[in-house]
Amino acid sequence: MALIIAGERSGVGKTTVTLMLLAYLCRQRQVQSFKVGPDYIDPMFHQYATKRACRNLDPILTNGTYIKQSFKRHSQGVDCALIEGVMGLFDGATGIDDTASTAHIARLLELPVVLVIDCSRLSRSVAAIAHGYRSFDPRVKIAGVVLNRVGSDRHLQLLKEALESIQLPILGVLHRSDDLTIPDRHLGLVPTAEMTQLDQLIDKFAQLGETCFDWEQLLPLLKRVSSFSVTTEDEEKIASATPGTSLRIAVARDRAFSFYYLDNLEILAQLGAEIVYWSPLTDPDLPENIHGLYFGGGFPEVFAQQLAENYSARVAVKKAIEQGMPTYAECGGLMYLSQAIVDFEHKSWSMVGVIPATAIMDSRLTLGYRQANVLQSPLFKTGTIIWGHEFHRSRLNQTSTAPLFELQRYNSSFRTLEGWQAYQVHASYLHLHFGGNIEIPQQFLRRCLKFRES
Repeated sequence: MALIIAGERSGVGKTTVTLMLLAYLCRQRQVQSFKVGPDYIDPMFHQYATKRACRNLDPILTNGTYIKQSFKRHSQGVDCALIEGVMGLFDGATGIDDTASTAHIARLLELPVVLVIDCSRLSRSVAAIAHGYRSFDPRVKIAGVVLNRVGSDRHLQLLKEALESIQLPILGVLHRSDDLTIPDRHLGLVPTAEMTQLDQLIDKFAQLGETCFDWEQLLPLLKRVSSFSVTTEDEEKIASATPGTSLRIAVARDRAFSFYYLDNLEILAQLGAEIVYWSPLTDPDLPENIHGLYFGGGFPEVFAQQLAENYSARVAVKKAIEQGMPTYAECGGLMYLSQAIVDFEHKSWSMVGVIPATAIMDSRLTLGYRQANVLQSPLFKTGTIIWGHEFHRSRLNQTSTAPLFELQRYNSSFRTLEGWQAYQVHASYLHLHFGGNIEIPQQFLRRCLKFRES
């Protein structure tokens, strides 16, 4: 039924291998993809290849029960499923254990793993690496390896001879090539909406997928069914907790704002909301008859000039917020609601201006899971503990005068204040997944209902 594509470390080609497999399989089959961890961009490429939304599997932002439910629900009615891992197979959120790692998901879903190995500087040592990964945790089944960045036929022969000694199947071989590079920038791969040659790239991946993998060994693995049990407690919670109907939520979605967990939007809809998409880049005004605003993350810094030039949209957003419209903003949304964005070229662009701070792009990457203790928020009770994830290269030039959270890094004593509250705005760098926090969309929609009634 499914395979997990894992790497022996970051940067070995997991995404490339996964896209090759997806692109080829989707020519003949219905395939559902998943991504381990808090990733937005890799799932965009999955969806482009499969024409089905990729789902994130994250045991910190959600929980084990939700992951099992999501995997089972979205794997129904398809021929097979592929899960792309995160970092190295056993690399967890802290580095101390493998919590939230690819191995964690493999054990949870009882699925076999295909290990991608970068062979560019290896010959006989490939066997030691593969053997070590296979024996490190016997609960994780390594079904075989994919050899990536193989330099020549002679190089491949040496790798094969080494792996024969441990009897681990070679499920694929990818030779070194610069033609398979996916362009990237400061937060990872360039999103699919900005790539003009993506169809050609996916076609190339499909062709290579057909010839580079041992399908006689792979297809039987994809047909195996995992046996884990699933409870429906969280789904029943959603079904029985609708705060109201006929609420229209305007969701900013375009090239500047594209970082959304589809689960979040679906849960809002299940709770009675109508999702109305609009573009802060191109639409001159907000959609009509709306009761709430949702700004996800993305790349507002890349499109800062265009956002600034759409003056009427910025005015409309500010007016709605000042009138008390509930607004939920994450990361890029926080930046858009600030006074201005200073881009990488040190140019300043005016934004909405309801948050009295400027977002300044920086070379420093802020990344990782955070435990958030709620200080004050229109969406949470004070003292509530939630988990989120930060991933940005900007910083605000001013400390919040009304912080939402006291943040603590995963398994660390480091603490900091973060987030802004103004009017009915909840704005933060913290990305949240509603799958493990049903109270977030519930409370947001309750606020929207009160706004509509007033």
